[in-house]
Amino acid sequence: MPRATSDKFVRAHQPSAKSKSKASSEASSSSGVRNPIFNTERFGQHILQNPKIAEEIVQKAGLRPTDKVLEVGPGTGNLTQYMLAQAKHVTAVEMDPRMAAEVTKRVQGKPEQRKLEIIIGDFVKATLPYFDVCISNTPYQISSPLIFRLLSHRPLFRVAILMFQKEFALRLVAKPGSDAWSRLSANVQLYAEVNIAMDVGRNNFRPPPKVESTVIRLVPRDPPPPVEFGEFDGLARIVFGRRNKTVHANFMAKGVMEMLESNWKTWASVNDMIVEDNINFKKKVEEVLEESGFSQSRAAKMDINDLLNLLSAFHNAGIHFA
Repeated sequence: MPRATSDKFVRAHQPSAKSKSKASSEASSSSGVRNPIFNTERFGQHILQNPKIAEEIVQKAGLRPTDKVLEVGPGTGNLTQYMLAQAKHVTAVEMDPRMAAEVTKRVQGKPEQRKLEIIIGDFVKATLPYFDVCISNTPYQISSPLIFRLLSHRPLFRVAILMFQKEFALRLVAKPGSDAWSRLSANVQLYAEVNIAMDVGRNNFRPPPKVESTVIRLVPRDPPPPVEFGEFDGLARIVFGRRNKTVHANFMAKGVMEMLESNWKTWASVNDMIVEDNINFKKKVEEVLEESGFSQSRAAKMDINDLLNLLSAFHNAGIHFA
């Protein structure tokens, strides 16, 4: 993945005289907003333009002088400048080379230049360096991939301050029994503590998004629970398939039994167990549900401990979800 911290990169992305003239004309008609020529919505990104809000978001991270920070989607660097003033080093991952060039120009010739590295490319595919803190004005389309990429990163980071659409953020912090409690809520809260840090109105962005935004604070559980994510998510995928239906009904849904039986036979083969040809696998699953006490439970009201206990009951019977 290319790093964009050199003079060569900056020169390569300097606009032509014609482009400068056009940008100048557009800038004069945009009430002084920085760099109106960028079509940020192309990458689902909305530039935070309120400096007070930007500074407050960075303050939520409680940065230390020794911290290495990972920023996702720096845009034109409005958050980046506050990170550079407080942290030891900032690595920013940006999809748009024009944005990366803009951030680079903002620190060109300043002491902060030595503290900044920019990775141009897709955050989901990029090789990430070590970092203590992650701060992100998250592009809409990578909200969920970003969360799980961070939670799977090792070594664990200390804290992440992440801005999402408000609806998505509310799902992250939802509790069992609430309308927003979902598979996403359970998966994230299994591996991290999540809470709301602040709300950010749409008028603080350029261009203004159609939805409100919310900043969340995410702290990984250290040590992480000894649960394979694929197994937990596989179970959650089934029980949250229809969150207000009973667990038994969801397991009886089309295709579920066939998938579980295939997994069970594979597990038995790997562990040198003999599988009887005439075994009633459906009955085996129903027995697990009944004995665990969750047959008539509904995912909408099951907490993480309930899900873990149900997963353990299936594992004891040799039934797996990944």
